[in-house]
Amino acid sequence: MNTILQTKDLCKYYGKGDNEVKAVNHTNISVEKGEFAAIVGKSGSGKSTLLHLLGGLDYPTCGEVIIGTQSIFSMKENELSAFRRRKIGFVFQSFNLVTSINVWENIVLPIGLDHKKADVAFIEDIICALGLTEKRNSMPNTLSGGQQQRVAIARAMANDPAIILADEPTGALDSNTGRQVLDTLKRLSKKKLVIIVSHDRDFAENDADRIIELADGRGISDVEVDTCTDTEEDVPVLSYEGETIQVPAGYHLTEEDR
Repeated sequence: MNTILQTKDLCKYYGKGDNEVKAVNHTNISVEKGEFAAIVGKSGSGKSTLLHLLGGLDYPTCGEVIIGTQSIFSMKENELSAFRRRKIGFVFQSFNLVTSINVWENIVLPIGLDHKKADVAFIEDIICALGLTEKRNSMPNTLSGGQQQRVAIARAMANDPAIILADEPTGALDSNTGRQVLDTLKRLSKKKLVIIVSHDRDFAENDADRIIELADGRGISDVEVDTCTDTEEDVPVLSYEGETIQVPAGYHLTEEDR
């Protein structure tokens, strides 16, 4: 058991009396390093609220979020802020890039906010892995939506966090670009915990290895998905490197691919 994030009786309520909304209502989850987990549910089920609580971006009405052995809401505000920068990477539907600085500067921005020196070799490896090498000096407004989201992922990775939280990261992207972003996040989950909020049940069932479903702020199911098959490694697939699509030998393009 390698649990790195869990909640205990986590609640977030808004309003009072007849107007009270229980966005997260006594929710208990436990997730581990190496998992690619999806939080799913209908609109208003509490998905994004839960993700914000998991990342310490919002404070609960009651309950705990424990990362490692640390109950994060027992920290002082400045301690929690530093903890977020060092341990958690955030990816949002809106890319939240700073338009006045280039790709490299956006990626290393969290490191500067933490008053640390960037590990240039590590950052260059991330940029290369995400197919952004030729764009490192470009301004955000010259990039496609998929490239901007990959910059946002690189920024989330800059401090080498243990956890990546992504809130509808493909919501503003077309299907092909969204596929690239999901593939990137899935690769990252091999060494980290990646949790994605999504309204797309098909994505969860086809890609995630853990599906946590919410309804009315409560967890109603928590299922581990077996995504492995005996022939999985023998099946050739398309891969993406920047703007290049690599077609492996023996692969036949389908109409959907075209």
